[in-house]
This record gives sequence, C-alpha cells and structure tokens, in this order.
Amino acid sequence: MLRNPVVAGQFYPADCRELERLVRAYLKPCSPGLEALALVVPHAGYVYSGAIAGETFARAKIPERVVLLGPNHTGRGRPLAVFPSGAWRTPLADTPVDAALSQLIVSRCAGAEADESAHRFEHSLEVQLPFIQILAPECQIVPICVGGGSAAELVHFGQDLAAVISGYPHQTLLVVSSDMTHYEPGPDAEKKDRKAIDRILSLDPAGLYQTVRGGSISMCGVLPTTVMLAAARELGATRGTLVHYGSSGDITRDYSQVVGYAGVIIE
Repeated sequence: MLRNPVVAGQFYPADCRELERLVRAYLKPCSPGLEALALVVPHAGYVYSGAIAGETFARAKIPERVVLLGPNHTGRGRPLAVFPSGAWRTPLADTPVDAALSQLIVSRCAGAEADESAHRFEHSLEVQLPFIQILAPECQIVPICVGGGSAAELVHFGQDLAAVISGYPHQTLLVVSSDMTHYEPGPDAEKKDRKAIDRILSLDPAGLYQTVRGGSISMCGVLPTTVMLAAARELGATRGTLVHYGSSGDITRDYSQVVGYAGVIIE
C-alpha cells in the first residue's frame, strides 16, 4: 500500500532538489539532538511554518521509529485511524510504515482501527515527513489520524499507546502535527495560544482539552496532542520546552487575521 503525496507543490515544493534544499535550510544548526519523547510541530505551508517545524525537529534526535499523530481535517475514516502497512511517498523518498508496530497499536489500544482512508487526503502528517526523511533516512513510521474522542477516551488511548511503545524493541518518538489559533487578530490569537501552550508544557492532557474546548481556541490538533501528552506522561516525561511561537503574520506582516504556530519538545 503506497500513500502518494497530495500536497506536494502546494504546501511544499514538488521538486526533489528544491524540497531538500528548503528543508535543510529550515533545519538550522543547533545544540546536539535531545533524547526527546515527543514533539509538537506545525503543519501549514512551509513558507509560513516550515522554519518553526525545522527548528523543532533539528533539536531532537530522530530514532528508528516515529509515531505520527495528526488531526483529521477531511472528516474521512475512523476516529482513531492507524495506517496499517506499506509506505508513504514524498518527492524525496518512500518511507516504510512499520506494519508490526501498527498492528500492535490496533490490537492493544482502545478505539484504534486500521484505516487508510482517513489519511488519503489529509495533509497534516504528510508535511512532516520530509523533515524526518532528511534527518533519519532509515526511519520507519506509523501514521495515526485522530478525528474524534472525549478527553477520557483520548487519555486512555494515549496510555495504551505508551504501553505498546515501552515494550517495543525500537526506540520510538511521538510527533504531533498541529497548528494553533486560526484566523483571529494576532494579539488575540497569541493570548489564546499561550493558554494552550501552558497546558502542553505542564504535561496536562485533560487540562489542554478543557482549555481549548472551553476557551474557543481553534487549535486543530488538540485531540492528537491530548493523546501524546497522556502517552508521554506514562513514558516518564518530566518537562516540556517551547522552541518557538509565531504566526502567519510574521511572514505576511498582516496581523489582522493570523494562524498561530508552536514548536514544542517533550522530554
């Protein structure tokens, strides 16, 4: 099963050489990679959020396996849709899906189902893959599209996911794809986003869910981030660090209606 790119030439370059040059430019030199448990990275077009995503990826060591968690923008497929097997293609390469890990997640995690249809036209995980392919060409992935669930259901899924990861023989990183507030004035967006980011840095999955839902914060990846925080806590996370916060206004210089972006590392 080969999942072909659907936003190459839109969110990021379709030309292999141009894409590699751009991704390497975003992966700015920084201190040696951290042994992270999880990352939160944005998924807008690279011109808007690629620099924040690259700066976040560049600070972490990318291990043998990455579980990608992202929102479901299309409404297709199952609420907790695990891509079962095969490979994901970008203009750079084909990255294998770890079918064994995928099967374990489906069999041992409450609510998880094998479903490729939720991923077919979803961009949020695809745009992360070129960064992983440059940093860790031998990496295998398990993409999970999170489109529904209560706070309790998502926390339960995250705890089950942690149990699978902790018993798996390959070191595994969780990567959550999420943008923050959508289409609000810059100061308003940042005020809301800082509340959500505080809950992420506090490793508080239920608190994040409640803050976003109760505060009318249009963070599209709140559901997968809730899952990740629950999993990270079970895996022994002790802190979160904000790498960078910004918005589309930093690029367009128009702050009347922005989308917020945050890069976070969980250790």
